[in-house]
Amino acid sequence: MNIRECELPGIGNKFEIITGEEKKMVIVLHDDGRREIYHFDSENAEEGIFNVTLTDEEARQLSAILGGIIYKPKSVERIEMAFDELVFEWYKVEQNAKIIHQAIGELNIRQNFKVTILAIIRRNHEKILNPGSEIIIHEGDTLVISGERPDIQTFINKLLI
Repeated sequence: MNIRECELPGIGNKFEIITGEEKKMVIVLHDDGRREIYHFDSENAEEGIFNVTLTDEEARQLSAILGGIIYKPKSVERIEMAFDELVFEWYKVEQNAKIIHQAIGELNIRQNFKVTILAIIRRNHEKILNPGSEIIIHEGDTLVISGERPDIQTFINKLLI
């Protein structure tokens, strides 16, 4: 995917996106919070064939859906989102992980790895949001973790692989 950004003085920012399938989309982020999304005809890249305007709240809800925060496709075992240096990852606990059958507090994850477990999604789809130190990690759990990329990688290498 190719993304070009340009400032629109007095309006906001424009992002022109060309997908891997050579589809063109433009997103305009207005200074007032509105977002406009335009999809262009493959034959005529200057001719918009679809557009939608979203409020700030609608755009954030759509972002959560597209980013996998609300629903993670079953085929995706690991997802990563980054905001500057802060990274959010969804990581499935495999059968030989050292973290299995241990409580979050026993591992001192925040102190030892500078990583936070934001949520746990169990195999039965039970969601544990903001899990406490007493929560035990099980095989098949999907951990939603945040931290800086090197810290997350150290956490994964030491406890999840």
